Amino acid sequence: RDALASWIHFYNHHRPHTACGNLPPITRLTNIPDQYNDERRAHC
Repeated sequence: RDALASWIHFYNHHRPHTACGNLPPITRLTNIPDQYNDERRAHC
């Protein structure tokens, strides 16, 4: 389990993905709790 958790973290936080413009997927995350606000909720 520890090896899988490490791999998932690497895959999402460090490995570049061509679909994300060679950036890791974490850079595309837009629903981080500290950044969430009512304006975004209105557009859902």
